[in-house]
Amino acid sequence: MGKIEALAAVYEHHVSAPWQGSLAGAQRVMMVVYDKDLERTLRARIGEYEQATTRAGHRWKLVDCTRWFSEWMAADEYRDAYFEEPELLGMKLEGEFRPFVATRLTEALETADDNTVVALLGVASLYGFLRVSELIRSVEQSIKGRLLVFFPGTKNDNNYRLLDARDGWNYLAQGITLHNEGLFP
Repeated sequence: MGKIEALAAVYEHHVSAPWQGSLAGAQRVMMVVYDKDLERTLRARIGEYEQATTRAGHRWKLVDCTRWFSEWMAADEYRDAYFEEPELLGMKLEGEFRPFVATRLTEALETADDNTVVALLGVASLYGFLRVSELIRSVEQSIKGRLLVFFPGTKNDNNYRLLDARDGWNYLAQGITLHNEGLFP
């Protein structure tokens, strides 16, 4: 059994546990933490997570944010200027891209009921544009069932590091890893 399949089995154990309805949004988040080198393998085996969810008696909704930056940028009339001078993009990312991403995820969460796992795939594509921690905080109030974030990086205690490249953040999410520290050999 490969690491992604073994991680799916650990996830199934977590998603099969009874869900408490009185949890705050931050406590309804599950983070499947995996080695960044396994991204393609995870994508090829994403169906195992869906099957684990349905076996546990819950519904599944997959949201892939991989193309959100390119879709947002393609719609901007000044996109060519930003490619010529990328430093000008900083304020626009903060003021427009973050709300764009939060709105897209919030819309997906609001169409799900309290028995649905909304699975967010592709967060590595947000690296450098916004922090996953900020995104999760901005949508917490919209989580009715569970938000499952596929997270390529590491987890040490409650500290998550996306792509092993950025200072981590401490978060209340339920970390799902193969090892207690969330590190891979």
